[in-house]
Amino acid sequence: MSLSSPALVLSIIMASAYGALFHVWKGTTAKDLLIYLAAGLVGFGLGQLVGNTLGLGIFMIGQVHIVEASLICWLILFIAKWLKM
Repeated sequence: MSLSSPALVLSIIMASAYGALFHVWKGTTAKDLLIYLAAGLVGFGLGQLVGNTLGLGIFMIGQVHIVEASLICWLILFIAKWLKM
């Protein structure tokens, strides 16, 4: 996947949106926003790796494993919130 790949752009947009939504729901400070954005990007990336490794294709948009990446992303966001406590 190249740096200008539509799949990479979609993944970054979705991961950032999940991090921002989680911040609106559970965050309080600008530091929290940065933590949740980073956690969202890491989680979405891990979800992509899981989807590619297991060969799952439950719901995909192009090369992006939407379901797997979203589930792992939200799991990582909740873990980040738990660790921040």
